[in-house]
Amino acid sequence: GETVHIQEACEGKTVVGAFPANFIDLKEVIIEQRGDDEVVTSAEMPLVKEVTTTLREWGSIWKQLFVANKKERFSQVQRLMWDLIEWRSQLLSGTLPGDEFKELKQKVTSKIDYGNKILELDLVVRDGNGNILDPDNASVISLFRAHEEATATITERIKEDSAGPDPAGLSARIQSSPTHSLYVFVRNFVCRIGEESELFMSLYDPLKQAIISENYLIRWGDKGFPKDVDMLNNLKVVFTDLGNKDLNREKIYLICQIVRVGRMDLKDTNKKCTVGLRRPFGVAVMDISDIIKGKMECEEEKQFFIPFHPVLAENDFLHTLLNKVTASRGDSGGQGLWVTMKALVGDIIQIRKEYPHLVDRSTVVARKLGFPEIIMPGDIRNDIYLTLHSGDFDKYNKTTQKNVEVIMLVCDVDGKVVPNAICLGAGDRPVSEYRSVIYYQIKQPRWMETFKVAIPLEEMPKIHLRFMFRHRSSQECELTGFMNDCVCFSGVLSHLYGRCISLQGDSKRMEDVSSYLALASERSHTDVHKGTTLMRNNSSTCGLSVSSRDSFTISTLVCSTKLTQNVGLLGLLKWRTHPELLKSNLQELKLIDGEEVVKFLQDTLDALFNIMMEHSQTDDYDILVFDALIYIIGLIADRKFQHFNTVLEAYIKQHFSATLAYKKLMSVLKTYLDVSSRGEACEPILRTLKALEYIFKFIVRSRMLYSQLYEGKEQEEFEDSLKSLFESINNLMKSHFPTTLLQQVAALKYLPAVLQDIETVFDGKLLSKLLYDFYTCIPPEKLQKQKVASMTEIVSSRLFRRKGEHCRDILLPMMLKELGGALADVREGPHDERRNSVELLNKILEVLSHKDVGDTFRHVRDIVTCLLRTINCTVITMGREHALISRVVACMTAILSQMDDQHYSTYIETFSGTSDLVDFLMETFLLFKDLIGKHVYPSDWVTMIMVQNRVFLRAINTYAETMNHKFLDNNNFEFQVYSHINELFSFSCSPFCFLRYGDMRRLIGFAIRDMWYKLGVNKICFIPGMVGPILEMTLIPEEELRRATIPIFFDMMQCEHNHTGHFKKFENEIILKLDHEVEGGGGDVRYMELLQTILLDCAQEHTHLLPEVRNFVSLVTGLLERLLDYRTVMSDDSRNNRMSCTVNLLNFYKDINREGMYIRYLYKLRDLHLDGENYTEAAYTLLLHSKLLKWSDDQCTPQVDFQSPQSQRQLKENLYNTIVSYFDKGKMWEEAISLCKELADQYEMEVFDYELLGQSLKQQAKFYENIMKILRPKPDYFAVGYYGCGFPQFLRNKVFIHRGKEYERREDFQSHLMSQFPSATRLNITTMPGDDVKNSPLQYIQCFTVQPVLEIPPRLKNKPVPDQIINFYKSNYVQRFQYSRPVRKGKVDPDNEFASMWIERTTFYTAYKLPGILRWFEAMSISHTTVSPLENAIETMGNTNEKILTMINQYQCDETLPINPLSMLLNGIVDPAVMGGFAKYEKAFFTDEYTQEHPDDKERLLRLKDLIAWQIPLLGRGISLHGKRVTDDLRPFHERMEECFKQLKKKVEKEYGVRELPDMDDRRSTRPRSVLRSVRQSVCSMAGSECGTPTKQHPDRWISQFISIKHSWLQTALPSQLKKPKTGQNVIKTCLPSLSLRLPLARSLFSCRLLVSLWTRCLSACPAQVGVSV
Repeated sequence: GETVHIQEACEGKTVVGAFPANFIDLKEVIIEQRGDDEVVTSAEMPLVKEVTTTLREWGSIWKQLFVANKKERFSQVQRLMWDLIEWRSQLLSGTLPGDEFKELKQKVTSKIDYGNKILELDLVVRDGNGNILDPDNASVISLFRAHEEATATITERIKEDSAGPDPAGLSARIQSSPTHSLYVFVRNFVCRIGEESELFMSLYDPLKQAIISENYLIRWGDKGFPKDVDMLNNLKVVFTDLGNKDLNREKIYLICQIVRVGRMDLKDTNKKCTVGLRRPFGVAVMDISDIIKGKMECEEEKQFFIPFHPVLAENDFLHTLLNKVTASRGDSGGQGLWVTMKALVGDIIQIRKEYPHLVDRSTVVARKLGFPEIIMPGDIRNDIYLTLHSGDFDKYNKTTQKNVEVIMLVCDVDGKVVPNAICLGAGDRPVSEYRSVIYYQIKQPRWMETFKVAIPLEEMPKIHLRFMFRHRSSQECELTGFMNDCVCFSGVLSHLYGRCISLQGDSKRMEDVSSYLALASERSHTDVHKGTTLMRNNSSTCGLSVSSRDSFTISTLVCSTKLTQNVGLLGLLKWRTHPELLKSNLQELKLIDGEEVVKFLQDTLDALFNIMMEHSQTDDYDILVFDALIYIIGLIADRKFQHFNTVLEAYIKQHFSATLAYKKLMSVLKTYLDVSSRGEACEPILRTLKALEYIFKFIVRSRMLYSQLYEGKEQEEFEDSLKSLFESINNLMKSHFPTTLLQQVAALKYLPAVLQDIETVFDGKLLSKLLYDFYTCIPPEKLQKQKVASMTEIVSSRLFRRKGEHCRDILLPMMLKELGGALADVREGPHDERRNSVELLNKILEVLSHKDVGDTFRHVRDIVTCLLRTINCTVITMGREHALISRVVACMTAILSQMDDQHYSTYIETFSGTSDLVDFLMETFLLFKDLIGKHVYPSDWVTMIMVQNRVFLRAINTYAETMNHKFLDNNNFEFQVYSHINELFSFSCSPFCFLRYGDMRRLIGFAIRDMWYKLGVNKICFIPGMVGPILEMTLIPEEELRRATIPIFFDMMQCEHNHTGHFKKFENEIILKLDHEVEGGGGDVRYMELLQTILLDCAQEHTHLLPEVRNFVSLVTGLLERLLDYRTVMSDDSRNNRMSCTVNLLNFYKDINREGMYIRYLYKLRDLHLDGENYTEAAYTLLLHSKLLKWSDDQCTPQVDFQSPQSQRQLKENLYNTIVSYFDKGKMWEEAISLCKELADQYEMEVFDYELLGQSLKQQAKFYENIMKILRPKPDYFAVGYYGCGFPQFLRNKVFIHRGKEYERREDFQSHLMSQFPSATRLNITTMPGDDVKNSPLQYIQCFTVQPVLEIPPRLKNKPVPDQIINFYKSNYVQRFQYSRPVRKGKVDPDNEFASMWIERTTFYTAYKLPGILRWFEAMSISHTTVSPLENAIETMGNTNEKILTMINQYQCDETLPINPLSMLLNGIVDPAVMGGFAKYEKAFFTDEYTQEHPDDKERLLRLKDLIAWQIPLLGRGISLHGKRVTDDLRPFHERMEECFKQLKKKVEKEYGVRELPDMDDRRSTRPRSVLRSVRQSVCSMAGSECGTPTKQHPDRWISQFISIKHSWLQTALPSQLKKPKTGQNVIKTCLPSLSLRLPLARSLFSCRLLVSLWTRCLSACPAQVGVSV
């Protein structure tokens, strides 16, 4: 994914380039020239680039979430990334239509912003097109608003996400639009009919059981596809005109009623059967509530199946079946419709524009039954929707009920049928005749069929409808025996009044119009809208008889924008018909229902203005018309009709034509204002003020039409009238009557809305003066909140944005004066007033930032002069939690960003004196420092924070130039100001501040350099204060900047040296700051090289400083090396590496005598140890600090940072107590005792605190007891070598001795070690590797076990010391470690390996004793020695004797120990079945041949014989002790062992003499005695822990540990047969199988190492043949 710039490409196999060409994907780029630099950017779509970048960023976070096991967030991010990947491919395809592309773009940006928010990444702000907003081309205020809007949008999205899924905000977009549509594409209709059919699709409300849209009619052929083949794959319909009320219905269904067209009965096969009958067949129903409301997103290719439900019986009505199916679903049997659906936002014009690929001119439009919520001008409708409800027909003299068919015709006054006036459904051709569905032999059929009658408006008075009814037989060949009923609607049909008559007679009479049109009408229902019932009665007229036994019910719904049923409104519309009623009609307009008025809005407005124009010479109707106009405007302002604003505006622009209306409107308006300003009652004035905007729209439009008609005539009169009108408004604002307060508030609120219209016909400058007078006439302390809000609207108008007309010159000073006092009280005033004031200033600054508003220099200057310091003070005094703090800071930032250099210099000159300027600079610098360090915006507003800091830094630079100009001489030098600005420069150079503006750090660096050299003799005042800021600047990874600023260090050294003769202050400060900066991420190896080179080069010209500079460079270079190592490993998982680097640093600080830094790293090391539960090492670490302290009452040095000041004695005492607790946890009680003694001495001899003395002594006693009674496992030690150049410098080609943890095996230690270096290779050798390994770029690790060499403390030598005490020193306080490796030399005897077994022994000397402040130390020296076979034998015998002696002592001291370990040890020696005992030594060394070949070994041979002889009394003492403790079960085993010992003793005493041990009975009953040290020295000479071989694991230690925890499980493992007397051999033979059974249990309790030791002991007690068999 990286971007490369190809300089050259090579071809051919012989030429080798940087990388293969097929690794690169060439893309088009855009090269932009910025100064001398070329900026190359991809020509890819910006959104695609953003998605790519986002996916890369999220990808790394996604992996981190997986590693952190955050499953839920991991899955969430994964889903987001999948969506973005899919959408990115769609964007790149370039095949999306415009509407889909726009929608997809919105989804992508919404998803990116949402993902960034939940991942706590930076907030991305966008422009109106969804592209990332460029902060360089956006004003500060617009950027702030974009952040606010983005945060609000994302927060709302997160709320919606937590509430439930909303696909891409579709539901919100649908709810925000007044008009909605549903797109339906019928893919297929699967149903077994066998005849032609009609499919009527519509929207249906199941709760009201009412169809809410026109039918969409599809005529389906009997072959299984549309009757019109051209309609195949083109059956598309849009159900439109739906409003929010429709969406708020609880349920909406898409239904399809299927009507079969053919025979009466499908099963009828008679050729003479009647055809062409419309018969009910079934319905298909689907709940589309979630789709149409936007809760479910529908892909355009996703198909839905709508199941089909057939009628169950001949008399089953379709609408009845419909209600049943919507209430409970049934099985469709796989029959039904396949459709595609999508909810669209907007009316038909809008969706045709936005979704051209879905809705084109061929797409059928099915409108709602009724008016949409908004009726636009030009939307002329004159439709009658007629619904056949039901009928009741008597069978008369027939035996069965009739099969009634209703036929409807539209006829004129002559009885002629109006052709093509009936529309059965959208998408079908109009027809001249309607025929109903036939229900078989039903007395009371219920059709519920709706169709449309479309009649031209001019034909309405002449039209009537004729209904005919006839019986249809299943085998009818011609029209015979049918009855006719007729209903006619008379000439007042246009008023929706109808004449109804029910007649009976022959068909010829029925066709005679004169026979029924002249008859009187009769209605059984007064509400003709709901239904008209036609009945028969007994009268007869003109050959037509009337009967009451039959009835027929219909209902109508009229959708007409030209015809109304309201008498009052009709009277107003036709006012010329009855002019005498005009006054009452105008007055009654307010009583008419608002819905009816807005429905006929255009006609009503036309009527009103026609009245006004036709009475232009008189004012009789002016007020009435004005009030009526106010009423209509008020209606539209109502929330219920707010969508009609567009209708009204369209009327004004396109249809309004009253050229003289402006005169009358202005006259009436002025009259109302004058009356109100005098305090007199004027009831319509509030409504008038609320309608002010549209009143002026009418005024302005009327004036424009008049001016166009008469070529600008009467312009002066118009302007005078307007001035007079404003004077009336001003008089109202000046009024002090209580009744005018609300009117004044209304005037302030609604007057700004008229400006955009007035300025089109009125001079802008004059209008500005009128506004100025309007605001200034209001008393200063009155209506401040409303006044500021009104001014904010003025600023938003085009008038304020005009250039060249000086409008702002008039209005801005007045606004700034108002803001001056308001902003000063922002922190204290009411919240709304404060917010309004800040909002006004925001608006002003945003307008002035635009490039199309003309020259703004003077305006910005005025703002700076009036408000800058006020805003600074406001920000300083406002709390950071204040609700408006971010807005006020944005204002301040915007002001500074719009100031140029001339603004700065002009503003500086406004200060009257130096002190005032200094105060301003001080408060500004402190404010900037506070805001840069603790920003007032949310942390994810990174762009806003960056822009703020960039603006601040530019201001700092400008102020710095002012300071250099005014304060650099000695007389006027201001140290504090320069200190603050230097701190600001330092603070402003942090990497965070320049994430997006990296180039500015370079500029600031050079600014600091220039400022430093301009300080001259004042430089010494800033040493060491400026060392830190300059250091931060030099650490910026910019080579040129480093080369420019590092010489400042030498200048500082030279400056201090000239004043004091040294530069210690500089040195101390740079060491202190360097530590913090490098640890924080600053500096690198290149910086270290540059620092060294540049400082030494600078010193070459000053020879007297050269030695000191060299020492300083050496010091800093060493520190940097260690600091860089430390920083590298601090993010490493290896705690050991972190500890090593910490120790390197603290040792360095100790060497250079920097106590404070030394202590700082001591505590860091302590914390690392505590994290790893290394309590012993943590104690030793704190002990180093305690050694720096004295037992005195002097106060601690300031560099030691503790919670409260304390004396050295207090601190040392606290440290000792902490250290003692750590030693206690680490079982280092010997060390703890020494500290307790020191504390006790202080308590007893210095502070005389006997209570603490007693506690200390009790603690000592407890530690002594722990030493003697508690088992302390001996840790193993491991030698670890790090070879290869792949390791860091502090590890490379070095060997370290590591102290293992309790019971830690070498395999576990090595595995943990290798996990810290996963790329390292393990060396399986124990010798030192060659140079090829050491110089390799790879990593090699060598690890093996070493044995500590005992160093007995002088106070314990030659004394009877208990083993518990001496054992501690075998693995602690050791600095020498050995590794022994057996090798074969000379002739090898296969029967006796001891004769040729030599030992190669490597000894390691560590830098410090272990344990210490680390669990490992480097091996400073390594030596190699060789041990001969005879010496090896002496060591082995000494070790064996030592083991016997140790175990005897243990069993003498503790009678509770199990006997088994002693049994195995003794038996393995007296009956050596495996190793062969010391007989092998006799065969190898006690021969004449060996004596002759090795004459120098005479003393060693004697020593070996002496050790063999001393083993006999030790074995005797052990067997004697065993006999006293053995159980009855093991008595045979003991007897066998005694027998073997007698033979062995006899043989040894005969050859090597008799040895006797002193009496070891207890001399004191309170404490068992150990073997005397002198005896130990005799029997164990040259023996000890250091004599072991690498393969020797000291199993006895593990056995003793195991036995001390639990009684012997070996005894419990023995089978019950062992209780019988048996020999030792049989005991072991029987025991072994049982041990095998117990191995799983043992394995779960103890280590395998222990089991191996036990097993070996068992085998050693068996004869050879038994061992083999086992």
